[in-house]
Amino acid sequence: MMVCIRKIGILLLALALNACDKPALAPKNEPYRFEVPAHFPEPVFDTENPASLAGVQLGRMLFYDTRLSANNQVSCASCHDPKLAFSDGVKLSNAGVSATALLRHSPALFNLAWVNNGLFWDGGATNLESQAFAPLTAHDEMAQDLDQLIRELNAVPEYVSGFRQAFNEPASSQNLSKALAQFQRSLVSANSKYDRYRLNVNGASLTADELKGQVLVRQKCQSCHAGELFTDQSFHNNGIDADFSNVEHEGIFQGRYRITYEPADLGNFKTPSLRNLAFTAPYMHDGRLATLAEVIQHYANGIKGSATLSTQIPKEGFGFSEQEKKQIIAFLNTLNDYSFIENPDHRKPPNF
Repeated sequence: MMVCIRKIGILLLALALNACDKPALAPKNEPYRFEVPAHFPEPVFDTENPASLAGVQLGRMLFYDTRLSANNQVSCASCHDPKLAFSDGVKLSNAGVSATALLRHSPALFNLAWVNNGLFWDGGATNLESQAFAPLTAHDEMAQDLDQLIRELNAVPEYVSGFRQAFNEPASSQNLSKALAQFQRSLVSANSKYDRYRLNVNGASLTADELKGQVLVRQKCQSCHAGELFTDQSFHNNGIDADFSNVEHEGIFQGRYRITYEPADLGNFKTPSLRNLAFTAPYMHDGRLATLAEVIQHYANGIKGSATLSTQIPKEGFGFSEQEKKQIIAFLNTLNDYSFIENPDHRKPPNF
């Protein structure tokens, strides 16, 4: 059970979003009670996709359904395992229909209700609703024909009733993406050892090394890994590379630049959260660093300088001592939320 929360009800709209295409009244449906942790900021919800209990449940079914792929063997969960904080534990996944290794590491999925500055490592998707179509249709991921998928879903009684209850409509690609987004926004992680200490739950405390590590993280890391979410939701060049001249695969190695075409964005990638790092190895946008020790070593003295290197990172690195490295890792491990990865409400629905 998440501790010290304030609850806000997200109500299903009474009127349809588009009266020309939808019935005048939306279905009566139980609202989804979204729980905002007391120390978290308020999320900004997409008012065109208000969450309902039926919508979240439908999205959960879809997330685990291999029908979403062309060969009926790949689901969203193939690359986003709840036991790994919805990451996949491999450097570059080859779980897609083509069995070809992807060019970027599969990101973890949690606290997505607070994502307000683009998704994917380069921010190429505006929101979760639009993001869903990329993996669904990508040749190396699910390679699905959306029209065929909708026909399949409308032939399954559970989906006929599920879409009707959630959206008062048959299955459609639009409502498919909305349901997936609703489920993903329900994945809140805020019950780590750090959170219990932060909220003074049952006298929770941190060790001396964990407290020293917290100070170091605040001093050296929180310009990018900011606030209680431990991410600023922005994009930075963290010195993992110095050369961004490779334009292959539509500029995928150039980071945010491939979206904005702003020279200052060369090598900039999305700042991931520092939460749940024990479950989400390997690290970086291409999974090149296998352990937290390697990550800390990179920031200590492995920085590669370039014109777009973040101004928050010294070109020579932070020069952490061996003791400081251990203290930083000790603190980072207080951010692991075991109740999140064990939450039965996040797993594949029973008897489905």
